[in-house]
Parts: sequence; structure tokens; C-alpha cells
Amino acid sequence: MHALLNRLAGLALLPRFSGGGGHAARALETLAASTAFTAFTAFRSLTALTAIATLFLLLTTVQPARAAPALPPALQAELDAAVADHHAGRTVQALQAMESLSRRGVPAADYNLGLLHLRREHPQADRDTAERLLLRAAGAGFVTAQILLGQAYETGQIGKPPRDLVRAHDWYERAALAGSVDAQVAMGTAHYLGRGRAKDPTRALQWYRAAATGGDVGAMYLTASMYEQGDGTGRDLRLARDWYERAAQAGDEAAPGKLKEVESKLAADAGI
Repeated sequence: MHALLNRLAGLALLPRFSGGGGHAARALETLAASTAFTAFTAFRSLTALTAIATLFLLLTTVQPARAAPALPPALQAELDAAVADHHAGRTVQALQAMESLSRRGVPAADYNLGLLHLRREHPQADRDTAERLLLRAAGAGFVTAQILLGQAYETGQIGKPPRDLVRAHDWYERAALAGSVDAQVAMGTAHYLGRGRAKDPTRALQWYRAAATGGDVGAMYLTASMYEQGDGTGRDLRLARDWYERAAQAGDEAAPGKLKEVESKLAADAGI
């Protein structure tokens, strides 16, 4: 357990939600240290909230959770101009433009304004306003807003203190169904630990495998580990080998060693 905690502590500077969380997953070689994993996922959520906040006004379009029409050219031009104003330090002009776009129902504007309120960078910063704006953006299918809402409810930045794990994972699930690998990892973790969702290793594996298929390196490792251990599924060393191999090819540092271990087990089972 001490070795596992030390490995998790060494991940404190990893910035990406899926990347950092993914590499932490390799510490769960038996997927049994749920206390340490819970501590890490809390850290990862806080890190992710900070990381997504740095994307302010950079994500003017994202994959929608449901089909949504593209912005008319005139509105897109206004949004682009607001982005340019913000980058140029013309904060007042950027705020005015975003508020105008928000009144006309542009989800990206709702997201950006909600983020400003959440970060207390709006002149009239208000958490309830942040929640209202982010809910509107998320409800319109803005996946980045769905993930941010999940993180904000999970960490207690909005909603009922100290946190609302069920509501957080309602939003993670919507983003996961839209194809967000970050949200798919969050859903896998929720079902594995029973945090915000019923504890269900089979569902956890399904979400981790979806994230792995979407390219998340850590989810590849976790999927391999669950197949190796027979956690949430029947033990399948061939699938474990395949996912460890994919994780290794994608750059996971621990996967090559695990790949060799599993190949040795397969060879022993075959009598080679």
C-alpha cells in the first residue's frame, strides 16, 4: 500500500485529466486499493477543473451531446471577435460581446461567462449565476460545459456543499455518452468505486474500455489490468496482453513490463 501511495504522490504534476488519471491507473495492478484511488481521483478532479479553466474562450466549438445546428456565420464572427478581444486584453468589450451572445442563446458564450463567474473573474461574480449559465450550455449539448459541471459538483464549487456526486456523474455520463474519453474514465471510476453510481465492476470495465478505444492511454492500462485480474469480467490474458500492448505502444511506461509478464503467463499456460 505504501508503494502505491508513493506512486500516486509522484503524479502531482501531471496536468491532463485523462493523461494524468490514466497513468495513475497503472498503479492499480490488482485494482484493489480503492482508498488510495479515491484520494487520487479527488486530486485529479481538482486538477482537471483548473486545467479546463485555462481553456477559457479557446473552445468556441465542441462535439455536441446531441445534434445541434452550427452557429450562423454572423454569430460565429461575433464569437470569434469576442475571443480576439479577450486575448488582446480588451476585457470589457469581450464581456459585453459574450453577454450579448448569451442572451441570444449561444452555448459557448454561456460556458465562457459561467466559467468567469466560477473563477470569480467576472465583475459581479456569483456561483448561482455560474451554475445557471453552465447548466444552460450543458443542456444545449456543449460537452466541455457538461464535464466542467461534473467536476464543479464533484468538488463542491457549485451546488449543495460539500459536493453532489450523483449530480456530478449525471453530467459526466451525458458527456461520456457523447464520446468524451475524460468523462468515460470518470464513469468507469464511479462504477468501480461506487462513488456517485452503484458499484459495478462490469460497468466500470465497459466505460474504461470505451475510453481506451477512444485513445486514453491510462484507460488502456486499466482495461488490461481488469482483464488480467478477471475483475468485472472473466479472466482473459489474451485481451489483457492486447491492451497492455496498445498501452505500451501509446507510451505508458509501466505497460511494457506488464506485457512481458502476461506473455510469460500465456507461454506457461501453453506449455512453452
